[in-house]
Amino acid sequence: MSLTSVNKLENNTVELLVQVSEEQFQDALMKAYKKKVKTIALPGFRKGKAPKAMIEKMYGKEFFYDDAINMVYPAAYEAAVEEAGIEPVDRANVSDLKVEQGNGFNFKATVTVKPDVTVKNYKGIKAEKTIETIMAADVNAELERMRERNSRLTNVERAAKNGDTALIDFEGFKDGVAFEGGKGENFPLNLGSGQFIPGFEEQVVGHKAGDEFELNITFPEDYHAEDLKGQPVVFKVKVNAVQEKELPALDDEFAKDVSEFDTLADYKEDWKKKLAESKEKEAADDLENQLIDKLVELVQGEIPEAMYENKIADSIREFGYRLQSQGLNLDTYMKYTGMNVDQMKEGFRPQAERQVKLRLALEKIAALEELKAGEEDLNQEYQKIAEQYKMEADKIKELIPAAELEKDICVEKAINLVRDNANIKDAE
Repeated sequence: MSLTSVNKLENNTVELLVQVSEEQFQDALMKAYKKKVKTIALPGFRKGKAPKAMIEKMYGKEFFYDDAINMVYPAAYEAAVEEAGIEPVDRANVSDLKVEQGNGFNFKATVTVKPDVTVKNYKGIKAEKTIETIMAADVNAELERMRERNSRLTNVERAAKNGDTALIDFEGFKDGVAFEGGKGENFPLNLGSGQFIPGFEEQVVGHKAGDEFELNITFPEDYHAEDLKGQPVVFKVKVNAVQEKELPALDDEFAKDVSEFDTLADYKEDWKKKLAESKEKEAADDLENQLIDKLVELVQGEIPEAMYENKIADSIREFGYRLQSQGLNLDTYMKYTGMNVDQMKEGFRPQAERQVKLRLALEKIAALEELKAGEEDLNQEYQKIAEQYKMEADKIKELIPAAELEKDICVEKAINLVRDNANIKDAE
């Protein structure tokens, strides 16, 4: 293969003229012959035994061209891309493919490539870092949540009130006929939680264990079931039990039960430390988002639409994987949300544009600053990935080429450089 010429066109497209030698082409033609001859029968020859020359004489010398070209093209194109020193971001458009007797074949590949953006003034970006002071009220709120988590329900003989849990049997009727999904037995209804449609919980309040009664309810106009939205129904309800929440005392015994600490004071101090670490992380994340937003604004250059489309497709694919882990799929999700593919793509577009611009900016900074990934950097990153996926580091090295990992490491170094050189002040 030889790269005849490289022509830079507008809109970040490049035209490659590629020549495949006669030797390579003939080798591919022979491989194509060996692959197809097994299915060919010619008069006078057993099936699969016809000579190549006889097949070409019968069907034309171009008979094996398509298969041979398809065998050679991928490697020829990749070699041309490497020699040209370009980074395609989309599939190439192949045209002007010509076979020349005794001189192999040549083709033209037009492809969109990654743009060379400019990023100025990336040092000294102004940002604010806000770290909230942990107050006693913050710690007390966490302790209350732990009390709630460790609470227990006890039966009471009084009438139900908001905050109680009513164990109820219920069945709904529309025009005197029970409707689907409107029945439950010994259902634990947390009164005041808004679990049920408006008006239901409010009418259970005031009843005690053993009460049987009917509720008149009108479904909301935006209810998901078409046959019930806006419709009046009747629920027959029986209260089996009324339970109130009993919270544990906030003392040393509580601390021993829910933690490794022997005293409530130590448990509080531990929560204060955890909250401080959490607030510090929130502040660091917020700071990084500020820097990213401002860095993205500094990117100048014409960015191919294909890069955004590819990132959107990646995001949707990743979202689909997350849905699968929850037992759902994209089609079901779109059905329930009323979305279509185009709407989903538009939803992911802002995030995709931000990610593409950020990556381009950081790669440019890494190039300008001549940032490199050494062997120690690579080994640490391979080890980190191996621990994350619980795999051997050597296996990760087989799956992820060092060249790809080097890019990611340099990008990480670039964002660290931006952060280290930022003009950061503490927010008041």
